[in-house]
Amino acid sequence: MLRPKLPVMPDTPAVRNDHAQACSCRHSAAHAVPRAPARAVTPYVSAGAGVVVALVVVGIVLTALLATVALTAVAVAIAALVLRSLFNTTTER
Repeated sequence: MLRPKLPVMPDTPAVRNDHAQACSCRHSAAHAVPRAPARAVTPYVSAGAGVVVALVVVGIVLTALLATVALTAVAVAIAALVLRSLFNTTTER
């Protein structure tokens, strides 16, 4: 009751090659084999270039963020030194 029943596929007619019987010409084996279309290289090249550009942009952004953090750390360290020197000179008097 809970099992789904698959529909029965009707029999498909077999594909017949009537051309060989109706044609009196002689075909060579080279013409009988269809060739596969050649693949275009362009989509792969453009996708690769897009990935390279994205990686370069991400690298530049991460480098800029690292430089910003380093400059902020240097500025905080200088401010701490100045404040410490100001507090030390006022307590010595």
